[in-house]
Amino acid sequence: MNDVAVAGLLILCLFLILGSGVWIGLTLSGVAWIGMQLFSARPAGDAMAVTIWGSASGWTLTALPLFLWMGEILFRTKLSQDMFKGLAPWMQKLPGRLLHTNVVGCAVFAAVSGSSAATCATIGKMTLPELKQRGYPDDMVIGTLAGAGTLGLLIPPSIIMIVYGVSADVSIAKLFIAGVVPGILLAALFSGYIAAWALIRPERVPPPDAAMSFIDKVRASMSLIPVAVLILAVLGSIYSGLATATEAAAVGVVGSLIISALQGSLNWSTFKESLLGATRLYCMMALILAGAAFLTLAMGYIGLPRHLAEWIGSLGLSKFQLIVMLAIFYIVLGCFLDGISMVVLTMGVIMPTVLAAGIDPLWFGIFVVLVVEMAQITPPVGFNLFVLQGMTGRDLLYIARVTLPMFLLMVAAVLIIYFAPQLVTWLPQQMAP
Repeated sequence: MNDVAVAGLLILCLFLILGSGVWIGLTLSGVAWIGMQLFSARPAGDAMAVTIWGSASGWTLTALPLFLWMGEILFRTKLSQDMFKGLAPWMQKLPGRLLHTNVVGCAVFAAVSGSSAATCATIGKMTLPELKQRGYPDDMVIGTLAGAGTLGLLIPPSIIMIVYGVSADVSIAKLFIAGVVPGILLAALFSGYIAAWALIRPERVPPPDAAMSFIDKVRASMSLIPVAVLILAVLGSIYSGLATATEAAAVGVVGSLIISALQGSLNWSTFKESLLGATRLYCMMALILAGAAFLTLAMGYIGLPRHLAEWIGSLGLSKFQLIVMLAIFYIVLGCFLDGISMVVLTMGVIMPTVLAAGIDPLWFGIFVVLVVEMAQITPPVGFNLFVLQGMTGRDLLYIARVTLPMFLLMVAAVLIIYFAPQLVTWLPQQMAP
């Protein structure tokens, strides 16, 4: 059979098994097994055992459950209420006023949680009722929150960066540092949009709260100090070279437990819930990663990645055309799959093409995170849309419509980092070896 027929058969198997309700991780393993049995001389059972054991026992992957646990612990603290009290006084004089708490709150929480959905849910828990009570328009509140929630993937520590780093064999510590400047850039674009909207439509912005003195503002912000210290401890230890991503994750877990204890929200019930929540999430991700590792091996034996790379090379695409094509591919794929599945499904096939085109795999990792962020707010499988639908009771298409400006700002961010790649690569180059 030729490559197109083989690829078509495997894709058909993938969608048929997925459509029957089988878990994604088991589906990937099943498709890989079918591919190896039919189109490869190597015994599929032996390859499956070796590959799945190797992917599950890697030291690099230990950062993933630790960062998940850190986010779960903080999700159950009083952090969301404290953040609004600490941030709101400083936003009153900006155009758009308290709408900026969505963006700044998400950026801060993203720096201690690697999950987009957790960031969106935690900050939504604090801003949705407060902003509604003050009379801010629903379309702007929901739209900016959905967009800013995606910062949970870009601002380190990021779960999707760990998955990409493991799948593409790229340094996770360098990926974390590479995400800092693009994360700040995207947050600035979101805030700039809010300011521009407020200047154009000033009648839709509610009046400011009562004025506070500088000392009162500082006093209100004291509750943010523990989170700031935790962010510095986690990212500072990675940036300075004192700790690997895994060691920094352990620091983050200890720090989040201390913050939870100081706030009085740490008890046996919340400890158990956070541990079980992180365990469930990690088991799901580990199964997907193991299945993807086996699928990648199977694809390698069949020869599809090499042939795909050769075919794309024969098209004579420029680097920009290739990036545009991959962005469209990921955005369409994001309409049907979650971010982690998108990354692990495609890396084995796409990385040879990316490397052959001379694209820096570190830069490409941040590009992938940005386009996966777009997928978080595209129906029908945009996770942030589901989170906000549950929190607001609004129709999914309404939420997608009011989030469209944020999607377009992410497209702008991709173009900016393409034409100014130093925004991604400069900071990791300054890292201690």
